[in-house]
Amino acid sequence: MTRWRMMRKLIAKSLGAYSSQVAIMRVRYLYARLRHLLSVPRNDENLLLAQYSAYAQQIPLLYFVLLSNTWILAYTFYGVAPVELSFYVPAALTAVCIVRFLEWRKSLSRLPTSDAAFKALSRTNRLASVLSTGFSIWAVSLYPYGDVDAQAQIAFYMAITVIACIFCLMYLRSAALTVAIIVNVVFIAFFGLTGRPPFVAISMNMFLVTIAMMVILMVNYRQLTQLVSARDNAQALISENFKLANLDPLTELPNRRQFFAHLDREFERAKLQGHRLAVGVMDLDGFKPVNDLYGHAVGDALLIEVGRRLRDACGDKLHLARIGGDEFAVIGADFGCERELIAAGNRMCDVLRVPFFLHEATVHISGSIGFAIYPDHAEAALALFERADYALFRSKRNHRGEATIFSSRDSAQIHRDVEIEQALHSADLEKELSVAFQPIIEVETGRTIAFEALARWNSPVLGAVPPGLFIPVAERGGFITKLTCVLIEKALDVAVKWPDDVHLSFNLSAYDIGAAASVVRLVSTVLKSGFNPERIDFEITETAIMKDVKEARETIEILQSLGCGISLDDFGTGYSSLTQLHSLPLTKIKIDRSFVADLHVKPASHKIVRSLLALSRDMGLGCIVEGVETEAELDELRALGCTNVQGYLISPPLSEKAALAFLQKERGPRAFAASANTARALIA
Repeated sequence: MTRWRMMRKLIAKSLGAYSSQVAIMRVRYLYARLRHLLSVPRNDENLLLAQYSAYAQQIPLLYFVLLSNTWILAYTFYGVAPVELSFYVPAALTAVCIVRFLEWRKSLSRLPTSDAAFKALSRTNRLASVLSTGFSIWAVSLYPYGDVDAQAQIAFYMAITVIACIFCLMYLRSAALTVAIIVNVVFIAFFGLTGRPPFVAISMNMFLVTIAMMVILMVNYRQLTQLVSARDNAQALISENFKLANLDPLTELPNRRQFFAHLDREFERAKLQGHRLAVGVMDLDGFKPVNDLYGHAVGDALLIEVGRRLRDACGDKLHLARIGGDEFAVIGADFGCERELIAAGNRMCDVLRVPFFLHEATVHISGSIGFAIYPDHAEAALALFERADYALFRSKRNHRGEATIFSSRDSAQIHRDVEIEQALHSADLEKELSVAFQPIIEVETGRTIAFEALARWNSPVLGAVPPGLFIPVAERGGFITKLTCVLIEKALDVAVKWPDDVHLSFNLSAYDIGAAASVVRLVSTVLKSGFNPERIDFEITETAIMKDVKEARETIEILQSLGCGISLDDFGTGYSSLTQLHSLPLTKIKIDRSFVADLHVKPASHKIVRSLLALSRDMGLGCIVEGVETEAELDELRALGCTNVQGYLISPPLSEKAALAFLQKERGPRAFAASANTARALIA
């Protein structure tokens, strides 16, 4: 029995301790909850700013209601109550309210930070308790000095004023609750204990109305928080949409749309303030082969790293954007002299020369950039960009891997290009285009093995236009394939008259090998000509192949299926991979003139040509060295084992008649008779 009593006592004690702990926890929870309700929340910055803005609009009404009701009550008791209560106390409380109102009015002229809003609302919260206590105690202090009507007015003053203040403070929940609690405690405690039924009834009514007001307040506050939350979500969605619309998702740089919007703004600012403005357009050299060889995943990884490097190189002075593919652009709104601009551009180019160590491969690329400056080079934003793009075009042709600024020569060239393009549009290509032929000879025998067909254009408007001028314009204008069709027909019409062992070498552009319709027309023209396709060598530049290796390979395979040979022109001047070139079904390579000039006195050129000749032999390819202009160059090439050459030393480009005469002098008339028989047989 003793053991059971001890157990019951122990259980009772434990239950008592547990009940005490539960009670303490409940008290702590209620205290924490009350403290939370009576405090300004700080964890939501947007809600703070919304409360600040909404409450600020209610301040004039709040102080107008409070002070007007106060002075009406003070007037009622003036001369009845002591002057300290009927004038000095309300005057002091009014002074506090006016000072606070002026502080708020001053702060409304500037948009506060979240910290400033929190401090201002916290001060309002503290002041609400002070003022509500002060005004309540002052009001009930007047009670002994008035008659029944005056005492009823005190009750009315406190009731109506607290309701008005709660409405004005509804966006600041903590202050509204503070005022409601303090005024109700004073009101109910004072008037409820008077023992007078009317005042007790008013106290009960006041309590019930305040409860209803608190419910309305809580609902209103919850709606405010929901509204702010919905606005924040909408703003976040807008920001995300803006980001998607204006940022490149791969590199997270500004995209083309954002770039041109920023350019328009900066251009207008430069015009208004008289500042200079620079625009640069950059293109990666060698990116396409990386994409084709390793795939788009590696290409994307490379672009991300390129964007990071360029961002670091640009710093704060240049606004960088990716405007498409492997093309980037910059805007310099605050740059020094042109020398600084070129230095900044070269820094961008330099960081791209450093190898990219990607997960799948180590990649080597470079970049070229062209700049144009307002107001030196253009008077409109779009024209400024186009000038920069033209400077990039010149950089890639003449100063690949470097920065170039648009010049007066470029302006004159653009003017010439426009004239050429307009003349090409209206040209009678059949009548105005012609073909010249430059011999390709065998070094050991001096025998002509082929002629390279070279385009010539004699415009009735512009006169004789060099191919170095009109071919690039035709390529950019998108009608190079029309020229190719006319030129190949004219070249084949001449070539059918040559001896059977003389080949025709014909140049194709990137556009000729990149479009299926162009390839079909080319094949059809060759088949209808009566010229043996096995005697045609199509020359394709390394740069043209690198624009789209897959498309180039398909075109080469089609042409080779006819028996045509494929020569890689200007070998060594592009940015291709030897692995890619080895995978293409090439038959010859042509070594560019830039490597041949004075190779007998330039050790570097000598080594390059020797290496390229050895490479062609190792790859089982024929090799032609072009641009031979001196006997010394020819002798050195002969010593290096070169087999085929062309150049002005052998012969300049010849007209149709001159080419035939050149062959007749070398071969004699019998060779032409045999060629004619072969051509008739092919046509039959």
